[in-house]
Amino acid sequence: MRTPVSTSAVARSPRRLRLTLATAALTTLALTACGTEKAGADGPQSKHVDTAGVRPSAAFTEMLNKVAQSCPPSAVPEAPPTGPAETLPPGTVKTPPSDAIEPIAPTAGPEVELNARDWCAGVHHEQRIAQALWDLADPAPTKVRTILNDLGYIDERIHGLKQSGTTTRFFLDLRDRGGRLCLDGSAAGEETVVEMCVAPATGPFTPEKR
Repeated sequence: MRTPVSTSAVARSPRRLRLTLATAALTTLALTACGTEKAGADGPQSKHVDTAGVRPSAAFTEMLNKVAQSCPPSAVPEAPPTGPAETLPPGTVKTPPSDAIEPIAPTAGPEVELNARDWCAGVHHEQRIAQALWDLADPAPTKVRTILNDLGYIDERIHGLKQSGTTTRFFLDLRDRGGRLCLDGSAAGEETVVEMCVAPATGPFTPEKR
């Protein structure tokens, strides 16, 4: 037996279908708008995070420039002055004092092979690193690396980090703008020593022995 269907129910079916479709369309639009608004809200924030995150290499270069900002421009070490000998009036004899000691110019090492900018910057690097390591009671390699990282020295420029007894030895490759500056450090609390050294102008980092 078939269940009778009223005419009014059949007549309302198309209208109900249209209403359902309209409701679904409005829901879709609302979800799309919500998604767009969320994307708009998240977009600038994500972009801000991307642009705010500075690459380690760029931050390292910025630190080098800041440390050397009061130093002279890069230049090769100046050679002794050349030219005609000093002329004196006739009859004048130039004799040095009896107790004068003629200074001996260095022939190797940082004093000769580092340019003026590197030499100046090296002094600043020595001071800031030694000061930061001075109060480190337990200079383990991990702690020394953390302090160096906090000062702006990235892992790619830290070499030979090794502990021997109560001392941790390390090298820093600070070559920049064609310079040859490097640092040789020994973290040992109040006996910490940080000195300049010379690295090859190009190629792998291999500090010269002193």
